[in-house]
Amino acid sequence: MKKRIRLKGRIKTYIKFSIYLGILMLAIDAAVFLVDIHAGLLVLGFAIFYWAVTLYLYFYNKPVIMNELISFATEYGQIQKKLLRDLEIPYALLDDSGKVIWTNTAFENVVHQPKGYNKSITSLFPTITRDRLPDDSGLDEAQYELQYGDGDYVIKFRKISLREMAENSDMIEAKDYNGYLIAVYLFDETALHIALQEVDDQSLAVGMIYLDNYEEALESVEEVRRSLLIALIDRKVNKYISAIDGISKKLEKDKYLIILRKKAVSQLQETRFDLLEEVKTVNIGNEMAVTISIGVGLDGLTYAQNYEFARTAIDLALGRGGDQAVIKTSESITYYGGKSQQVEKNTRVKARVKAHALREIITGKDKVLVMGHRMSDVDSFGAAVGIYRIAQTLERKAHIVLNDVTTSVQPLVDLFKNSPEYEEDMIINNQQAIEAAGSNTVLVVVDVNKPSITECPELLKYCKSVVVLDHHRQGTETIENATLSYVEPYASSACEMVSEILQYTYDNIKIRSEEADCMYSGIMIDTNNFMTKTGVRTFEAAAFLRRNGADVTRVRKLFREDALEYKARADAVSQAEIYKQVFAISVCTADELPSPTIIGAQAANELLNIKGIKASFVLTDYQGKIYVSARSIDEVNVQIIMERMGGGGHLNTAACQMEGTGLAEAIGILKRTIDTMLENNEI
Repeated sequence: MKKRIRLKGRIKTYIKFSIYLGILMLAIDAAVFLVDIHAGLLVLGFAIFYWAVTLYLYFYNKPVIMNELISFATEYGQIQKKLLRDLEIPYALLDDSGKVIWTNTAFENVVHQPKGYNKSITSLFPTITRDRLPDDSGLDEAQYELQYGDGDYVIKFRKISLREMAENSDMIEAKDYNGYLIAVYLFDETALHIALQEVDDQSLAVGMIYLDNYEEALESVEEVRRSLLIALIDRKVNKYISAIDGISKKLEKDKYLIILRKKAVSQLQETRFDLLEEVKTVNIGNEMAVTISIGVGLDGLTYAQNYEFARTAIDLALGRGGDQAVIKTSESITYYGGKSQQVEKNTRVKARVKAHALREIITGKDKVLVMGHRMSDVDSFGAAVGIYRIAQTLERKAHIVLNDVTTSVQPLVDLFKNSPEYEEDMIINNQQAIEAAGSNTVLVVVDVNKPSITECPELLKYCKSVVVLDHHRQGTETIENATLSYVEPYASSACEMVSEILQYTYDNIKIRSEEADCMYSGIMIDTNNFMTKTGVRTFEAAAFLRRNGADVTRVRKLFREDALEYKARADAVSQAEIYKQVFAISVCTADELPSPTIIGAQAANELLNIKGIKASFVLTDYQGKIYVSARSIDEVNVQIIMERMGGGGHLNTAACQMEGTGLAEAIGILKRTIDTMLENNEI
């Protein structure tokens, strides 16, 4: 049905004004009749003549006027259309389904489509789906960033109601106009993004380079050639940094400060910091290759913040064992390198300093809480027992926080629970620990530096004084604001570190045989019977414990295995898949056993005995999670593999946990991770 166009507004009043005057004249004529009938007749005659002329003009001229108005509107619309067609901003109209119904020249040039293109907007921009457009749900405007061709754009959508458009017209009155159109605007921000990227590339990045084994490397070369070794290293570092348009300044004999552009840091990332390997090639007869650690800070709000980021990064690199680069920003931490085995320090000076500091902290408090990681193992519990002995010797009340006792730890826990020489509240659970915590309590965290996997993460909030003693490499997540942090990745176990601290905390400290057995067990288990990560100080710590009552035979009896556990481990070894000829991957299905994850870790150790295997991975499905135990001997860094999958650990011993994943899917993720890291030469 054809709609009838109606006039409204001022134009309607103007055309009907003569009719209103005619009505007024008739009213005046009626009043005149009351005064004088002759005058009334005269006015009536004039009124009839006026009405005849007015009606004639109204009905005759109205179509003419309407045609003139329509012609004017048409010409005016053509002008507007011409202006919109030639508008420099790309502009288009869509119907309510997202279909293109009109485009201007600029829009056509951007999308490289001819005039009359009438397909869906999604066919031009696949990311712009129907649900992202304005609709009847109340979304009237929308804006998105868009990449199209070689350009970067901001695309804006605006809903145009047909009813509102008709109601805003000064000339036409229209009813029952439903539906809407969508206006599309494209704003080219390519030049802006290029400028911003250039500014970002030129921003300052601060870095630090430390020589990890400066003293040890110098001692391995003749004295007359030491200055040459230092000069060659200086030249290598300065030449490398200068090649990327950076500045390097030697601060101390083994420390450099470097200033770079952010773009140069990207170049270092592309080459995966090959300076780490280049420095190792400096050899003038030195038996030990020189390794370096690099820490870079960028994207800070100020230059000072970038410097703090760099300091944090270098601390992380050193805390993870050195021979690696760490980049820290306000949002992320990235690691490169870290393939070398950590070198054990022969000096115990650091252990003595940390022991004295720990003694001062404990003596300044009334109570000591000791906590390890969740699903505590022998090393974690043994180290906690060592700290307990220190607190008791210093006459401070101490508790070990332990919830679930695993089968591996149960024999050791029974030694203390069944002994009248130890208090009943020596071992407490999380709730009891939180109740015991206070401002005058020191919390000692052993064998873990990642707060989320501690036995009771909430306890860190209740204790203002926190001490961290650990031998695992630090990752992105660390216990912040620790009063004392002693993290040494070269150490074989936390029990080795605590055994050294024991010797310096108190003169002639007395250790009971049960405690010595616990710490000796921790060293023995973490070193796989002194076969991995074992150095001079490891044997010295074991000798100290042996002198203080540790019995090798008694410890061996404590850890004799159940027949079912032995069979489960053997089954895991027998099912191993050899992947890429050097990686052993297996599954531990020990559902009926109380601690299948420990069986999986033992199976991973067993798989390393197979000739040609460089790394082993055993996956265990336990309590709705997939536990991955990773082991290697020396050629593969399993820590960085596990870090990529959300875990961590050591170069030779690492693990991770995966939630919401099945065994088959987890194996697939592991294989893809290995493939990716092999392609990028990361392992």
